[in-house]
Amino acid sequence: MSLEYQPMPPVPIETARIAKAAFPKGNPYLTLRDELGLLFSDLDFAGLFSHTGQPAVPPWQLALITVMQFRENLSDRQTADAVRSRIDWKYLLGLELTDCGFDFSVLSEFRQRLIDRQAGHLLLDRLLEHCRLLGLVKARGKQRTDSTRVLAAIRVLNRLELVAETLRAALNELATVASEWLQQVALESWYQRYASRIEDTRLPESATAREVYAQTVGDDIYYLLECLKESQLSIDWQQLPSIMALKLVWQRHYEVITDDKTGFQQVRFKPKHALAKSAEGIESPYDVEARYRSRYELSWTGYMVHVSETCDDDACHLITQVMTTPATVHEAQCTAAIHQALLDKHLPPSEHFVDSAYVDAHLLVAAQAQGLTMVGPARPNVTWQTRTEHAFDFTQFTVDWEQQRVTCPQGKQSISWSPLIGQDGHPAFKARFSTLDCGPCLVRAQCTRAKPPVARSLLLMPQPQYEALKTARALHASAEGRQRYQRRAGIEGTLSQGVRAFGLRQTRYRGLAKTHLQNIAIAAAMNFDRLVNWLTGVPRAKTRVSRFATLAAG
Repeated sequence: MSLEYQPMPPVPIETARIAKAAFPKGNPYLTLRDELGLLFSDLDFAGLFSHTGQPAVPPWQLALITVMQFRENLSDRQTADAVRSRIDWKYLLGLELTDCGFDFSVLSEFRQRLIDRQAGHLLLDRLLEHCRLLGLVKARGKQRTDSTRVLAAIRVLNRLELVAETLRAALNELATVASEWLQQVALESWYQRYASRIEDTRLPESATAREVYAQTVGDDIYYLLECLKESQLSIDWQQLPSIMALKLVWQRHYEVITDDKTGFQQVRFKPKHALAKSAEGIESPYDVEARYRSRYELSWTGYMVHVSETCDDDACHLITQVMTTPATVHEAQCTAAIHQALLDKHLPPSEHFVDSAYVDAHLLVAAQAQGLTMVGPARPNVTWQTRTEHAFDFTQFTVDWEQQRVTCPQGKQSISWSPLIGQDGHPAFKARFSTLDCGPCLVRAQCTRAKPPVARSLLLMPQPQYEALKTARALHASAEGRQRYQRRAGIEGTLSQGVRAFGLRQTRYRGLAKTHLQNIAIAAAMNFDRLVNWLTGVPRAKTRVSRFATLAAG
């Protein structure tokens, strides 16, 4: 298929006449075309042109159709039918009434081309650039960010189902690419044990029987991998997706124990407490990038999506950045990447409203260096002193950074100041007090629980981080800071809208790249709705309060 540059056509006269007659009170797609013009052009997607095949649907139209598809949560077949049959779609796309559209497979091919060339971000970025030129979005305004879970398009499997289903997936792929070899090495019992999906079979119920079953599957995996190592297959079997998944499952759930006396090797199913972190283990052979996570009493398998949007009072609220990660990636690990992405788009905020998961001292300082002010509650100090009345936490110590000395609430000064690397990998300092001062201190019990003669010591971050964290905590503790932080709450409504109306909670596809492309398309689709509402003067919705609840205000 060849995608060749075509000039952007005006709306055909007959298409415009019928569309205006059909929608005398207006229509979202008609409004977008009339007020904003052509949102995409072929030049925006120049890197997606193919050099072979026959001319086909221009890429600007496919990009626009993809966003429209996710705006209405349609399948590929439904989307292709909409292009053929709906007058409002033809108006926005500039198509003749007689245009017969295209085969639905074109859409999946276009999405794959976006993924292969890492161009999916253009769906959102080119829309934002168009809005920036029209003055609908600007840099150095207010923005807010939050995240929500995205469920993977897989069945949730327990450990027994996972190890057995992963082996079954590997056998199925080998049966496709190396059937003759597999027939020679496969055990007779495999045809019964792995013929159908594991979750559809009756697994043992007793703990002992389940342990035996896990051991049997482990022996089968070990035998298959050893056979593959000794094989002379012409294919690169180590690069087969199912074999790579099988190796990951083997490494996490099994180990080979060697008897020191006899040298006999035995496969062992690891106990649950001996498993590596969930970030290192797959949850399904059909989506090896999906991860398990538990947060706020919720647990899921899949991904996290981080959404940023503008939130100035006098402007249209548009989504500016979308970031998708495996579920096990913590929010604080995404903050710097989100800031850099906004800077690259020339849309950095002056104030960035986030929750505590995105904030730490080092990120506060890094944001300040980029001209950004992060507004959000820093995670609290969880030492026992902060939770005990009349105890002395680190905020009650005075730090002299120039002299590298700390003074305690009783006026005693530290005797040493040692640089070190903290558990987070960042530089830190350890200030230690004298046992001669701490030993006889009358308020020692309010300061340290270390057994005498061990003295109190403090672990301090470098001054910029120390001061930034102290300032952030003080600001959020004030009435002014809490009032200012209320602006962040609006992002929860955005995530709710994405989940309820646009299918943000569940990915349609398998793999991080495809899931991220879906999330970008959803963000662009949500911006379509917001632009239409802004252009037509529809006010932003307010939090609904029941009639009974309003009586409390009276």
